[in-house]
Amino acid sequence: MKNKETNANQDGLIARIGFSLANWSEKWFPDAFIFAAVAVVFISVVALIMGRTLVDIGVDFGAHFWDLIPFAMQMAFIIITGFVVATSKPVHKLIIRLSHIPKTPKGAVAFVAFFSMAASLISWGFSLIFSGILIREINKKVDGVDYRAIGAAGYLGLGSVWALGLSSSAALLMATKASIPSALYEISGTISMSETIFTWQNLIMIVVLIILSVGIAFLSAPSEVKAKTAEMAGIDYGKMETSEVKSRAEKPGEWLEYSPFLTLVLVLIGSFYIIHTIKNKGPVSALDLNNYNFMFLMLGLLLHWTPRNFLNAVAKSIPATGGVLIQFPLYAGIFGVLMNSGLTEKLVKFFLSISTENTFPIIVGIYSALLGLFLPSGGGKWIVEAPYLLETAKELHVNMAWVVQVYNATEALPNLINPFWMLPLMGIMGVKARDLAGYSILQLIFHIPVVLFLVWILAKTLPYEPPIFQ
Repeated sequence: MKNKETNANQDGLIARIGFSLANWSEKWFPDAFIFAAVAVVFISVVALIMGRTLVDIGVDFGAHFWDLIPFAMQMAFIIITGFVVATSKPVHKLIIRLSHIPKTPKGAVAFVAFFSMAASLISWGFSLIFSGILIREINKKVDGVDYRAIGAAGYLGLGSVWALGLSSSAALLMATKASIPSALYEISGTISMSETIFTWQNLIMIVVLIILSVGIAFLSAPSEVKAKTAEMAGIDYGKMETSEVKSRAEKPGEWLEYSPFLTLVLVLIGSFYIIHTIKNKGPVSALDLNNYNFMFLMLGLLLHWTPRNFLNAVAKSIPATGGVLIQFPLYAGIFGVLMNSGLTEKLVKFFLSISTENTFPIIVGIYSALLGLFLPSGGGKWIVEAPYLLETAKELHVNMAWVVQVYNATEALPNLINPFWMLPLMGIMGVKARDLAGYSILQLIFHIPVVLFLVWILAKTLPYEPPIFQ
């Protein structure tokens, strides 16, 4: 048991600000769906101002409502596969071992912050579940941890570096010709991951943001005497269950469910496809959205070993996909209203009028971050923004691949105060978005100037490249 600090005033300025913001957000934060609904209303009002009728807007909204269903399913599978891998017995055992490392409340918050960001570079879906389970285990071992501070730390991957990693929605979409809307493809062609995620400029952003975020998480965590613990909030984490319910078949018809035979066959067949694709396209070009999900799915199968364990994990992951499935059609409808209202062309002219090759990256960053308050979706929002941002980049001769990365770095910023992507983590922790938002807002205050500076200064190192059409 750690000895408690005798004076709450020992907390530094950052810790006091974080504590105040956490108390404020507990009272005032709305649900994620409200943000998307407000965006529909806002775009509709803009379309009316530009001369569209209510009937026109309704037709545009409904006609495009289902356009992103394939992409929404791909996003849902990122959550499902991330959950499946994170809740497998080998990974869960790893989490338990990691949970023994931190010994102090502040150390625990910083520890979770680091691993949430490191995991998000592999998969944002995996990061949310991995962090949630890690938080539950740490709370059993370390006394005096503020559940709001550690919860916000577990969400940091989604608010900082996830879009700079392997599951970046925008980067994966632009590398996947089948996922790019035809109107967008005519502007940009395909953009390989080697031009976005796998660049030294991207690595610099990742390293800087991880150091910054972990430092703020450590400094802002309140002392043990001032912390609001999970127990104080009436949260009982108890024992985290794995997906395995029983270990052997009880009826002849269940034999294949509890045997690894089918798992090994499926993984073997899937491995042949992965090897073939990498051999023909190379490891970078092969990493598009479909193949990324496919590889994670095969890994999840293998880690769960039997079909029954795998299916149990999948069943538990489904509730976490609800927000994606219900809100992506709204984004598609917004895209339809936006494209047919003529606003896209006006936005291109607007950005051209206020931008130069030097200032365009930072203007894109500010705009993408602001729009992200209303459209909390990395991939869905990119579909809305990409046509006019990439068209403007072409006119200004700005590297289009770096525009994707500017978007990736800055669109994560509003995630820190938008509750949409908190949903899977909240489910694991048993908390509300308002519980996490205060410490996330504190991170946002520090992240904004650093991220905008990085996307601006690093843009100077990249020349303009014409689009590639496959």
